[in-house]
Amino acid sequence: MNIVSFIIYCIVVTFTPGPTNIVILSSVQHHGARKTMGYVGGATVAFGLLLAASALLNRMLADFIPHILDVMQIIGSLYMLYLAYQVYRMGRNESAAQQSSGFVSGLLMQFANPKVLLFTLTVIPGYVMPYYSSPAAAFIFVMVITVIGFLAFTTWVIFGSIFKSFLQRHQRVMNSIMALFLVYSAVMVSGII
Repeated sequence: MNIVSFIIYCIVVTFTPGPTNIVILSSVQHHGARKTMGYVGGATVAFGLLLAASALLNRMLADFIPHILDVMQIIGSLYMLYLAYQVYRMGRNESAAQQSSGFVSGLLMQFANPKVLLFTLTVIPGYVMPYYSSPAAAFIFVMVITVIGFLAFTTWVIFGSIFKSFLQRHQRVMNSIMALFLVYSAVMVSGII
């Protein structure tokens, strides 16, 4: 196993902008780092659960991947459009903003996030299973990847905290830009293009 390639793949996928990271950035802007960490906690738990499911059920999932991906593309796209609407409305309606900052929202986002699903369905079978067959090795890799994901989410919280005053001064523009990124992600994931 090329451990450097594995680590680079994990870092690139988890640290690059995606639906979860965009919602984290927006949540920090409106709720602060402390409240956003609840969302990060939910996202991290779901990320680890998805990795574990991939490790445990790799063979069975391989038979159903085309069907799972089709359904998850639709569900994920619709959920991202919903989040785009919520992000766009943040600051105009505080109750809408509350919905995207908690543990449960972070947990659900990961299960509906095609970027995360595709990553978790490919990283274990692509990098770990060909070289390691023991459950202990799979567990260690699931934990390592989950920690990398947590570090990525936390980096977005820190980034949002550092630039919070800038983001708040330009709230309407930033919300619109973040909502457009989510719409773009939804369109790209949907398979329309």
